[in-house]
Amino acid sequence: METIISIRNLFFGYRDKMILEDINLDIYEGDYIGIVGPNGSGKSTLIKLMLNILKPVEGEIKLFGQDINRFNEWDKIGYVAQKSNSFNKRFPATVEEVVAMNLYPKVGLFRAIKRSHLELVHNALKIVNMEKYKDRLIGDLSGGQQQRVFIARALVNFPKVIFLDEPTVGIDIKSQEEFYKLLDKLNKEMKITIVMVTHDIGVISDRIKKIVCMGNGKLIIHDENSKMPFEKTIQKIYGDSAKILFHEH
Repeated sequence: METIISIRNLFFGYRDKMILEDINLDIYEGDYIGIVGPNGSGKSTLIKLMLNILKPVEGEIKLFGQDINRFNEWDKIGYVAQKSNSFNKRFPATVEEVVAMNLYPKVGLFRAIKRSHLELVHNALKIVNMEKYKDRLIGDLSGGQQQRVFIARALVNFPKVIFLDEPTVGIDIKSQEEFYKLLDKLNKEMKITIVMVTHDIGVISDRIKKIVCMGNGKLIIHDENSKMPFEKTIQKIYGDSAKILFHEH
């Protein structure tokens, strides 16, 4: 099983505060990982470090076996940023154009999109069941529909791993369930590794293979080999009074 990401002895912080301390984590091909923890625990920071958006104070990150600072195969990695579905309604781009934006590093910013590239866009939209909306303005779509479009944008380069930062914020319950079913499909049928920051602990706890619980600069990994019950793991992070509300799906 290929190691997608390897993190060793990672530290990150600012001058007056250390946010992550001595983090070690391996993410393997086919993993479906949820990163959970209280606000300010470093969840989004960890993802940004894995994407080389932020630089660690100390430690090592490898992507597909390469040091992150030498890694250049970024088309293997998709990213859906936090609040990416909060588009200004007047933003003058169609769904097709938004998805095609992820091809510009290959095509060139001021070059016309070729038919072969449009086929990639339409295929990505088909996977997320949004092909019929390709000519609609992105700002005219609901939050759930917009989030599907951003998944399509992440898929257009056929990535091996997709990072998502709190992707269901601002989306209604029905759209959230449809969104998680889409992620299940990407992971199980297309074998894409999923790494997601989320607060939806009750929703994801029985559909995700590995949960990374973060708090006080540390992390605890809960998976099928964990001896501690999941609720006890959550209480170590959130406090003894924490309870998990499980959702039916």
